[in-house]
Amino acid sequence: MDKKNFAFGRMNFILLAIGMLIVVIGFILMGGAGSTDAAYNPDIFSARRIKVAPIVCLIGFVSMIYAVVHKPKD
Repeated sequence: MDKKNFAFGRMNFILLAIGMLIVVIGFILMGGAGSTDAAYNPDIFSARRIKVAPIVCLIGFVSMIYAVVHKPKD
């Protein structure tokens, strides 16, 4: 098989993997203990969960889009 038949180059796959890793990190930042019926946990409204984690996920998704449209050098 010839390399010219592939839609993505090596750099595209590397950029996709980095973007996916950033998205996973964003979802990990969103996680944590929640509130129950017996106890209220004010940490569910922390800045990390509401502001930082969604921005990290957005950056990851945008970088994945860039990885798809990035044209490999020939």
